[in-house]
Amino acid sequence: MNKLVIFGVGLIGGSVALALKQAKAVGQVVGVGRSLDNLQTAIDLGVIDEAQSDVSLAVKNADLILIATPVAQTPKILEAIIPHLSEKTVITDAGSTKSDIAEYVEHAAKQAKNPAQVLSQFVGGHPIAGAEKSGVSAAKNDLFLGKNVVLTPNTATSPAALKLVRELWLATGANVSEMTASNHDQIFAAVSHLPHLLAFALVDDLASRDNAKQLFDFAASGFRDFTRIAGSSPEMWRDISIANRHALLSEIEAFQKELLLLKVLVETKDEQGLQALFERASHARQQWGKSQELCSKTVKS
Repeated sequence: MNKLVIFGVGLIGGSVALALKQAKAVGQVVGVGRSLDNLQTAIDLGVIDEAQSDVSLAVKNADLILIATPVAQTPKILEAIIPHLSEKTVITDAGSTKSDIAEYVEHAAKQAKNPAQVLSQFVGGHPIAGAEKSGVSAAKNDLFLGKNVVLTPNTATSPAALKLVRELWLATGANVSEMTASNHDQIFAAVSHLPHLLAFALVDDLASRDNAKQLFDFAASGFRDFTRIAGSSPEMWRDISIANRHALLSEIEAFQKELLLLKVLVETKDEQGLQALFERASHARQQWGKSQELCSKTVKS
């Protein structure tokens, strides 16, 4: 790949650039973003080769455009890109929700001279990776090593576009899989989006109480582990919650039923019922932990 353009040069976008450079899988990396200071930092760190504020100049002769901004910014970026899109340029994204992105692309494509061509050039993507710190300064070339990346091509996506995006992520060391946008959103509503909402809700509840200071003074490792993700970006999780609201509401309702079951078991002092539930959950968690350890060992070897 000769030219990669990244909209949103933060942790994810920056780490993609560094990984591809290390793998010698890209020639030139151009960064586009809202903060000139951030783009200058990206240049200073060797993450990007050039910063551009003019979209038409940025995407000219690009092989691939990666949108790595918060999901809510995607529609405006697509609208800005499409009028300047060449036939050879592929577009992908790194958003945590996919059905809404697919809708954005369909809407934006209608404004193009050749809507079918635009649809064929887009490949949705979601890298399952992150870090405690955000921003381009936190970017690293091994962020995606051994991590999962889900691609959600639409029915019109060209094989060539899908191949290019798949090769991009494979070059970063990621494991790449494919699924529909709706299936992706259902899965991640359950295993990512709901857990984040629960962490935010618990911390918000305790922080609003009159004895909040005392509660937090005595909070220990269990509370820390459970609520770590409540320190994530409020802007990002606001956007994700709204974008994936249909799947997320379904998961909230399912979890409410589980909480109600727990409430009944506690109220009725049902020792056997509580132990059975805890044993099922403990076994499932241990099995998942073992599979994660196996994957980690495989990557290291």
